[in-house]
Amino acid sequence: MAEKRDYYEVLGVSKSASDDEIKKAYRKQAKKFHPDLHPDDKAAEDGFKEVNEAYEILSSNDKKSRYDSYGHAGVDPSYGGGGGGGGYGGFDAGDIDLGDLFGSFFGGGNRQRANPNAPRRGADIRASVAISFMEAAKGCKKTISVTNQDTCPDCSGSGAAKGTSPQSCPDCGGRGTVNVQQRTPFGVMQSSRPCNRCSGKGKIIASPCKKCSGGGRVTNSKKIEVAIPAGINDDQSLAMRGLGDKGINGGPAGDVIVIISVRPDPLFERDNYDVWVTVPITYSQAVIGDSIVVPTVDGKVEYTVPDGTQSGTTFRLKNKGIQYLNGKGRGDQYVKVMVEVPKKLTKVQREALKSFEDTLKEENYEHRKGFFKTIKDMF
Repeated sequence: MAEKRDYYEVLGVSKSASDDEIKKAYRKQAKKFHPDLHPDDKAAEDGFKEVNEAYEILSSNDKKSRYDSYGHAGVDPSYGGGGGGGGYGGFDAGDIDLGDLFGSFFGGGNRQRANPNAPRRGADIRASVAISFMEAAKGCKKTISVTNQDTCPDCSGSGAAKGTSPQSCPDCGGRGTVNVQQRTPFGVMQSSRPCNRCSGKGKIIASPCKKCSGGGRVTNSKKIEVAIPAGINDDQSLAMRGLGDKGINGGPAGDVIVIISVRPDPLFERDNYDVWVTVPITYSQAVIGDSIVVPTVDGKVEYTVPDGTQSGTTFRLKNKGIQYLNGKGRGDQYVKVMVEVPKKLTKVQREALKSFEDTLKEENYEHRKGFFKTIKDMF
């Protein structure tokens, strides 16, 4: 099996990267390898899975802490599943919890540790999907691939081989912790630490399950259909409840968090639920007015441009924008017209245009008139 790459290297960030930097790097790498952009590309598919796996670990404070301390062994359930140690490999049995130590000294006693066999919720999984502007406006369905930690089918999550079962650890009595004494400047203090024999699990597995190596869980790849609602915007996310990592000791499963990435559109720009579009018109259309075709998210509509329209004028089409997400109503569309001046004229056209210009009075050019008046007043 190929050696796994360092998760920080996969995302291209340093160990000191902030949560926002990790998220930004994930989105960049996810877009780079996204299957929608590289159909039938096995290398891109593998890269996409690797990026998602890295982000799943580094976006979780608990998993990131274990990974920083113990590397892949700290977050891979296939490590340390046997009965004689393992677990978070590298744990020093002599480590003392200073919080427990000083709690005992000041009368607080040992802090109560969580029951190692108590139900725990499974971790969330993050995935991303790229959609078009129109898919975001109208809604769509997409199929994504995710990799999660599932209950081992051979041992039903116990970690023990068929025909056997985990036994209560004799050293800690199934508590997962043992009491230790340490001589300090204040005297002999008592504290507790994770049991070294069972790695804090409270159970010993004499015959580990071969399929999961005693971890009780296996890595599972599956496809999920995501119903993306109309009106969703770039960088928003959807939660697929109960489809993440399976819970531990009967705990509930985590969720799949799908981050939406909306590709830019060649015509439309979005501002919340409003839509903007720029439509070029001719010089004569601007001068004498005309009926023009305007694209909207619902198709083409006709709009009458009044005579004397200036370049840059914006018109509003009420209720022609994006549907409100999970609600009634929708935004508006704003149409900005830009007058396109012809670049090449024949001699006849130039003379005709000059003759036309000579018939116009200064009052026809309001902004021009005001501009030169300001210059005159200033100088």
